[in-house]
Amino acid sequence: MTDAIYTEDHEWLQIEDNVATIGVTEFAQEQLGDVVFVELPDVGAELSAGDEAAVVESVKAAGEINSPLTGTVTAVNEALAESPDLLNSAPQTDGWMFKLALDGDVDTSAFMSSDEYQQFVASNA
Repeated sequence: MTDAIYTEDHEWLQIEDNVATIGVTEFAQEQLGDVVFVELPDVGAELSAGDEAAVVESVKAAGEINSPLTGTVTAVNEALAESPDLLNSAPQTDGWMFKLALDGDVDTSAFMSSDEYQQFVASNA
């Protein structure tokens, strides 16, 4: 995924026109195994960086997805309610989780590029 940035919590973000689309990485979905349920935030919810935004349940475990930035949820991927397996089959495209209208200017220096993220995963494997 070009122009995406990544967190140490294995989330990806794409920011366009001050709106971030957020999801989990290929590595994260591999660690989770078969996803069976996804709970998404409510549209209109105001999230601060670090707040729990979503819950993903798989056959292996349940995990929280925290918001990497501060803002207001403007959209959620309704397709995940019907097909939570989209997180497995297309985690960085059709399996996006939510969109966040960002509060003000965003400092992305704390996030990793694709290459940096791949090195991070390799060094923590």
